[in-house]
Amino acid sequence: MTVPGTESLQLYVVRNEVDPEHEYHCDAVAARFPTATEIDFVAGERVPLDDADGVILTGSTAGVYESESRPWIAEQEELVRELVAREIPTLGVCFGHQVANTALGGSVEEIGTTATLVEATFADDPLFDGVDPVVVSLHGDAVTEPGADMEVIASADHTHVFGTAHGTAPLWTVQFHPEITAAHRDRLVADFDWETDRLSFEDVTAGRVFENFVELAGGISE
Repeated sequence: MTVPGTESLQLYVVRNEVDPEHEYHCDAVAARFPTATEIDFVAGERVPLDDADGVILTGSTAGVYESESRPWIAEQEELVRELVAREIPTLGVCFGHQVANTALGGSVEEIGTTATLVEATFADDPLFDGVDPVVVSLHGDAVTEPGADMEVIASADHTHVFGTAHGTAPLWTVQFHPEITAAHRDRLVADFDWETDRLSFEDVTAGRVFENFVELAGGISE
């Protein structure tokens, strides 16, 4: 399902995946924003900030602490700081959530993979309007200390910092994956030993996060 209201905005989807076998999650994010421009950040492409109305930072199988061997990670941290300074609406997903927080002085640690549906607790933030608490958790790293001015707006039993928002800039991040749906179940099982429990994809409405972000970005760009 594509996100309505994107036609009037110049959005950029920043792809961060380093493994071609796992680019399907980046593809799923890009599919939600068919009029957006995709930026292959790993390959050296960069966002032209002067005409950006909004930026979405995707997930990755890379770790944010691998910047010594992956110099583009430090460059993306610099991008985040510039986005904050320019007050360009930004949404970070999974790795995007982590790199946004480390860019602002936060910390990320490896905690072991959680690959299952979980119940999140959401703060009263417009990013979560209409979003049910059942979301897709698919990560092995977690933010253990939010970045400067980043407030925790979502938490889960296995990690407290499950979503953040900047106190003054239009920056939001989520550790969970709003782009992943039941259509990806076979890949999740094959790649990550996806665990099935009492929760159901029928209860997942996290795609609404993208719609809410576009509404927020549109309001800021007017």
